[in-house]
Amino acid sequence: MNTPSSPTRGRPARLDQTRTIKTALDLLNESGLDALTMRRLADAVGAQAGALYRYFATKQDLLTAMAERMVEGVGAAAGPTGDGDWSEGVARLARALRAALLAHRDGARVFAGTHSTGPNTLGFADSLVGVLREAGFSDSEAARALYTVANFTVGHTLEEQAALQPENEVPADAGGLHEAVTAGAYPHLAATLPVLTSTDFTAHFEFGLRLLLDGLRAVRQ
Repeated sequence: MNTPSSPTRGRPARLDQTRTIKTALDLLNESGLDALTMRRLADAVGAQAGALYRYFATKQDLLTAMAERMVEGVGAAAGPTGDGDWSEGVARLARALRAALLAHRDGARVFAGTHSTGPNTLGFADSLVGVLREAGFSDSEAARALYTVANFTVGHTLEEQAALQPENEVPADAGGLHEAVTAGAYPHLAATLPVLTSTDFTAHFEFGLRLLLDGLRAVRQ
């Protein structure tokens, strides 16, 4: 007896969009974005490459679907609103977005440049805008703050993942930066090298997030 996920004799397995996206994320985690091709994905799900285009007209469509899956549940991170601590709600959302992208190899590269209108992406955006509107920010301020928080978080995570080697989590360019700075006349950079070459990306992120939140507080004043 055949099921929707099992092949009819002599025919390839019927594609399932949900399973295909999960398989794509598994391949991403295994080998990275550069190795993820439509042909390799088709092989992994036991289908012809052309069959994937029923669900994803282009590879960009696939990446958008993957990005949407990555941020599932992130919008709920704001927690209950109305407690007056809008900054903590924004911070929780930013941290949750970063964590969701870090959970996948090259997650930020996949997410950057996609413009999903799916419920997970829109749920995150609506939660962040809602926190700010309920705190008294104008509609335009809340909308621009959404872009600022999202761009900072994705940009930071993009650089974070690019700097780390998947094998040993050592910044790829730390040694080169140290040599270039110490070999030249850059006294201020030399004084701050311990931080510039630090692998504590959470500390870097939290510092930038704090500056961002302080800027939003200044807007309200």
